[in-house]
Amino acid sequence: VHEGLNLPSQAERVACVKGKYAYYHYGCDGVDDRGWGCGYRTLQTLCSWVVNQRHGKGDEARAVPTIAEIQASLVGMGDKEVQFQGSRDWIGSTEVFLCLDHFYQVPWRILHSSSGGEVAKHVDALLMHFEQQGSPVMMGGDTDASSKGILGACRTSAGRSYLLVLDPHWYRNDVKQGLLEGARQRLHENGWVAWRPLDSLMESSFYNLCLPLLHPRPAKESS
Repeated sequence: VHEGLNLPSQAERVACVKGKYAYYHYGCDGVDDRGWGCGYRTLQTLCSWVVNQRHGKGDEARAVPTIAEIQASLVGMGDKEVQFQGSRDWIGSTEVFLCLDHFYQVPWRILHSSSGGEVAKHVDALLMHFEQQGSPVMMGGDTDASSKGILGACRTSAGRSYLLVLDPHWYRNDVKQGLLEGARQRLHENGWVAWRPLDSLMESSFYNLCLPLLHPRPAKESS
């Protein structure tokens, strides 16, 4: 859904997700998870990328887990108490990397920042991640409790840095309504996927970035 977005002004170095992914957001599968489901939706987006990579290589990969399956797995591995199953408790970056390992045996890397301003020290690592690994990234915080997907990073010639944010808080039942005609343009116009400057992050919040370490499959050569 990010294709066609204009780059930030004076963009100098840009790296984005490689390969296909599905945009999981509030209500997309008929489950109304407004107010608590953003971490699950971001995890599902990451899982969709892994599934596409595995299928593209001819490997087996289980389907993207549902919210109920994610909760059951966290209870089963002992990370959560039994009452977590069926609850509206949210999940963060720790649960995301546990589930990536549980469902797909994908290794991961965590980048921690104690404040929004400190995320700047990880821009080089993010650029390298998208250039070499190409997988979408999950970003979570504490005061800023809105989990989000990161699909790219950009540094400008003026020294500013941006993250390409995929926001899971858009609410729509895709199962009931089907795909929107022109949905990508609407998502762009309304900022659900957008290049956001680092100074839009909260100084009062820490942030964790969960980076799945799975190399993208080579693009097919055109004949």
